[in-house]
Amino acid sequence: MENILLNLKEWGLNHGIPIVIILVAAVIAKMVLQSAVTRFEKRFDSTGPVPSEMEKRTRTLTGLLNTTITVVIYTAALMMVVTELGIAIGPLLAGAGIAGIAIGFGAQSLVKDVISGFFLLLENQIRVGDMVSVAGKTGLVEAVNLRATRLRDIEGNVHIIPNGVIDVATNCTKDWSRAPVEIGVAYKEDVDNVISVLEEVGEGMRKDPAWRGYILEPMTILGLDSFGDSSVNIRMYFKTIPLKQWEISREFRKRVKRAFDEKGIEIPFPHRTLYVGEGKSTGKLKVQTSVDTERGS
Repeated sequence: MENILLNLKEWGLNHGIPIVIILVAAVIAKMVLQSAVTRFEKRFDSTGPVPSEMEKRTRTLTGLLNTTITVVIYTAALMMVVTELGIAIGPLLAGAGIAGIAIGFGAQSLVKDVISGFFLLLENQIRVGDMVSVAGKTGLVEAVNLRATRLRDIEGNVHIIPNGVIDVATNCTKDWSRAPVEIGVAYKEDVDNVISVLEEVGEGMRKDPAWRGYILEPMTILGLDSFGDSSVNIRMYFKTIPLKQWEISREFRKRVKRAFDEKGIEIPFPHRTLYVGEGKSTGKLKVQTSVDTERGS
């Protein structure tokens, strides 16, 4: 028993304490490095109503950097602990390399995900905070890493999409956005007058202090776009800062409704005109009442 205790004491002094120091140092190093990354990220925080392009890029890369720091530090700590335990690292690494090759052949989809994720990040296609459509799903990007992209849609559902299945990525908030609007009016209305009213509403909204910071340029009216079943449709759009295009569209429609009501411009509802023709007469219709019947009798 004394020999066992002496051996344990000797092992603890020679190996146990170094292992504890390694683990504590790994935790401290992880906390310090991730704290430095967080401070770096805060330097790019914008004070505007929506994240800036640099802030989105920084958030995306710092998320990946934090994950990389964790993996690298804990892997290095594990290798040092294994060495302290007296296990040879060389054969272990050689076996791990052979196993990695074997796993690579069986996990080609994972390799494809990682490569696709690398180019997504390198080319700055998708950033945290963007509204995107990928793989048939649309939502706000919450995280992007080498393996998958995480989206949250308007209903609050979270979609985890492997990067390897992203063939086309549609970014709705890259640098700036556009808010297209289509307004229909009755056929009897003067189109030039309607366009004048729309321009007045759009310019008033652009000068409104509550909205002028979101609208980058004066509203562009494309003109009469189409003839509908019961309306003529006029199309226009705003150039806006990212993520504000939907709010601006809703506010503009509300103001247009109010302006049309004030000026008596009709916003049509679906209706149909029926034409009843006259066919060729083929006989006479005689209606006999009970009075006629009694007189006849």
